[in-house]
Amino acid sequence: MTIGKIIRDRNASDIISCDVSTPVKEVIGMLAGKRIGALPVLRDGKVAGIVSERDIIYRLAKEGPSCLNGPVEAIMTSPAITIEPSTRIDDALALMTKRRFRHFPVVEGEALVAFVSIGDLVKDKIDEVEHEAAALRDYIQTV
Repeated sequence: MTIGKIIRDRNASDIISCDVSTPVKEVIGMLAGKRIGALPVLRDGKVAGIVSERDIIYRLAKEGPSCLNGPVEAIMTSPAITIEPSTRIDDALALMTKRRFRHFPVVEGEALVAFVSIGDLVKDKIDEVEHEAAALRDYIQTV
């Protein structure tokens, strides 16, 4: 299975993102308001980085509240590690585990087409296992 399967019904215009110049305190409002943990940061419509709750907390601990007035570009994780729709779900999960992060911008060329979380990938794996278990139960009952 590929990331394309997970995102096939998604619309890129629904992605919640911000520009590199967005103030950190505005980004916090976006994260809290949408109850999400991260979002892609764009420069001229292209992925420049990712900002997560962790980025904000680490910078607050280091610099204090003064960092809230600056642009998100100053605290984001950059460059962003991206994946493509053709990336296998297992490969994406392995990379998330290895690099210890929970979100991926999905790009085609330089265009952001989706933003997926570890929850999206784990849900797909659980659905796959449940489908296989049901198929095995059906097979056993017919034998």
